[in-house]
Amino acid sequence: MTPALDLLKKVRAEHRVHSYEHDPKAASYGLEAAEKLGLAPERVFKTLLASTEKAELLVAVVPVVGSLDLKALAQAAGVKKVEMADPAAAQRATGYLLGGISPLGQKKRLRTFIDQSAQPFVSIFVSAGRRGLEVELAPAVLAEHTQAKFADIGRA
Repeated sequence: MTPALDLLKKVRAEHRVHSYEHDPKAASYGLEAAEKLGLAPERVFKTLLASTEKAELLVAVVPVVGSLDLKALAQAAGVKKVEMADPAAAQRATGYLLGGISPLGQKKRLRTFIDQSAQPFVSIFVSAGRRGLEVELAPAVLAEHTQAKFADIGRA
């Protein structure tokens, strides 16, 4: 079990867990998950952390087939500018290792933004807190349990 799955169980949120054999040599953890689970990559989302000019950490959940638009995230968060967070700071704040950071069950409650492209899907896939472990849930359920806002923060 991971903190992400513990949280979903505790709140009785509808979800499904999917696991696969993780290859440490994989270039992209998210694309590897999509491929090994036979999923459309547009439904698999990665969790990224960014840091504001005031050193506030933000969580961004974007499709694995795209990238994070830092300017759009700054605008959504109402800050001047953001940059990708220091990996060590991201791991400390979330309690997860890179490549397995889940938007759910993080050590510290961070402001979270989910790319609006998630909304039309019945379910999406995000890291369950460990490489090789994904959780499938409705975008609204993810937003509810991370107190996230939907925003146009992804770039194709």
